[in-house]
Amino acid sequence: MKRAVLSFAALLLLPMPAAFARVPELNVKALCNARAADARLMKSTPDQNVTDCVRDEEAAKQQLTGLWASIPAPLRTQCASESRLLGTSTYLDLLTCMQMAVDMKAGPRQDTGKH
Repeated sequence: MKRAVLSFAALLLLPMPAAFARVPELNVKALCNARAADARLMKSTPDQNVTDCVRDEEAAKQQLTGLWASIPAPLRTQCASESRLLGTSTYLDLLTCMQMAVDMKAGPRQDTGKH
């Protein structure tokens, strides 16, 4: 099973452009089907059904597309590389990585509310 997951992850990465000049194209349907299959193999309930998974990944891709050009290339490469190393290349992972990096770059937020 581990080899199948790693093989699947490798297949997801093939279409990624070398320079990461644009949002990578991931096969979210295959990813979501694989998640559901893994849950069945582990005899657990999937976090969500395939349709909801695809919808969430496509929504994340839309957000990522709007953010992608404003993120420096080294950061895009870093986030994509980290997700590849973890074998979890999803739009949600990439979006989260980039949002966290933007938040970290912005620094701590001022607390304007009273407790």
